[in-house]
Formats: sequence, C-alpha cells, structure tokens
Amino acid sequence: MSPTTFVLIIVFVVLVVTNLPHRGRATSYQDADHQGVVVYWRPGCRYCMRLRTRLRFTRLRYSEVNIWGDPEAAAFVRSVADGNETVPTVTVAGKAMVNPSKSQVLEAVRTRLDPQA
Repeated sequence: MSPTTFVLIIVFVVLVVTNLPHRGRATSYQDADHQGVVVYWRPGCRYCMRLRTRLRFTRLRYSEVNIWGDPEAAAFVRSVADGNETVPTVTVAGKAMVNPSKSQVLEAVRTRLDPQA
C-alpha cells in the first residue's frame, strides 16, 4: 500500500468517525441539557469535526445536536450567530459561543459550571 493510499484511508476514517454522533449523547434541541454543555454541529463541517474530535479526548459531559436534523436547533443557532447557521456553536449553562476552541469551551465550563471556580 502506498503512503498516499494509507493517508487517504486514515482521512476517510476520521471523517466518518467525527461525523457520527457521540454515542448516548446525541440529542435534539428540546432534549438537550441547557444548563450543561451543548455542541451544535452539522455533517461535513470541518470546524465541527475538529472541535468534536478534541472534546472526545476530554472527560467533559456534553450533548450534541445536529442542526440539519433539528429545525429548532438551527433556529437557535441563527438567533445567536447573527442570522447565520454558524457551527460549531456551543452553549455552556445557556451562554452561547460561536466557533469556540476546545480551550475556550473548557474555560467556560470551569468558570460557569464549576462551583469552586
């Protein structure tokens, strides 16, 4: 197998895995824990893939909502992103962040959800 073929296979696997909902945490806007952490995403979004992959390697508990599968979630994202469906959008204790980094999400969790912070 050539190195190029190997890299293409790895990229394909990463794309497939990062577009799957996190097992047991996929939800709808209505069922999401709005007092916790909610990640709004859509299939094919490379920024969503990057953030979701990085969050999977943390101990953070969060819900994921696919805005293409939930019109109510898409409307929420538009309401906090100047009318655009900009994803990833993350809410921490109800406060929205548009296209945050992993460190921004974790810092928001520390300051908004950690009673000792």
